Amino acid sequence: MTYRYKVSIEYEGTGYSGWQKQTNAKTTQGEIEKSLQQFSQEKIVTHGMGRTDAGVHAIAQIAHFDLEKKWDTNTVLQGINYFLKPQPIVITGCEIVSNDFHARHSAKKRTYQYVILNRFANPALDKNRAWHVSKNLDVQKMEEASKLLIGKHDFTSFRTTLCEAKSPVKTIEYIRFNIEGERITIEICAESFLHHMVRNIVGFLQLIGSGKKTANDLKEYLEANDVHIIKYTAPACGLYFTKVEY
Repeated sequence: MTYRYKVSIEYEGTGYSGWQKQTNAKTTQGEIEKSLQQFSQEKIVTHGMGRTDAGVHAIAQIAHFDLEKKWDTNTVLQGINYFLKPQPIVITGCEIVSNDFHARHSAKKRTYQYVILNRFANPALDKNRAWHVSKNLDVQKMEEASKLLIGKHDFTSFRTTLCEAKSPVKTIEYIRFNIEGERITIEICAESFLHHMVRNIVGFLQLIGSGKKTANDLKEYLEANDVHIIKYTAPACGLYFTKVEY
């Protein structure tokens, strides 16, 4: 008999080659599995909610794994974190779940946030944690244009040629903007996303905010359904995975 554990993970993606374990690269999944094996003395395979690219951060990445021994969940949390030190990866929650739970396949909704630091001066505290845009952005225009993307659409123009999703049709539940001083946070919620979809959306919205593109340009771009169309990809440093609903 095995016991299935669900964990919530916070990490800063700077310096890691994304979530997914790779043979010759340092990844968050790989580091967590190493720490798990040191703690449990079992060979462990973790299953994440989804992949994050190199440089992308997480506030609440979800993963699950199976252990032969039934541990106290706080012991599991503390044990993994002990072996993860001093890396910027932390298990923030742990619980035992049913064996039919799957971190990825059981997910109903996923939420990302993208942070833009909109000021002339270069960032000090937010370096590698936000997209620095020195030109003043018209957030109202960005917000109005983003409404064109809400609902069910073919997002082929916003995916990469490397995207492995079977269908480019996705449904965005909402896109919300929050402004706190120089920080613009864009929150996007959907059942699932295509590869680079959020970063490509934010990249285009930034062009609208800077006056280089219009809402009509966005409409034409969306309707082009062209995976080879030029992409306006926002950098990875501003992207955070924040929530998943089951």
